[in-house]
Amino acid sequence: MTLNENIKKLRLARNLSQVDLAKELGVTKQSVSNWENNNIQPSIDMLIRLARYFSVSADCLLGLDERQYIETSGLTDQQTAHITAIINDISAQNNHNL
Repeated sequence: MTLNENIKKLRLARNLSQVDLAKELGVTKQSVSNWENNNIQPSIDMLIRLARYFSVSADCLLGLDERQYIETSGLTDQQTAHITAIINDISAQNNHNL
């Protein structure tokens, strides 16, 4: 996928409108629309902000890598292990259903 497709996919996965995402990032709705329609590219600084907001790498946004991450700073080791177990269970279910 391309950058514009990834921004839209990630925004929709979080049930955000273009207006919602624009407010979160401090830009106009038109900026988000232009990114998603591939009219303009976000600046490097905005690419970093988008990556942080969506918890993905810049490579993921650019379509070079599909990995996503979950920020667990401030959680205990036990809480992080619990979240990891949930993710592993969901992944196993998805693999089983294929």
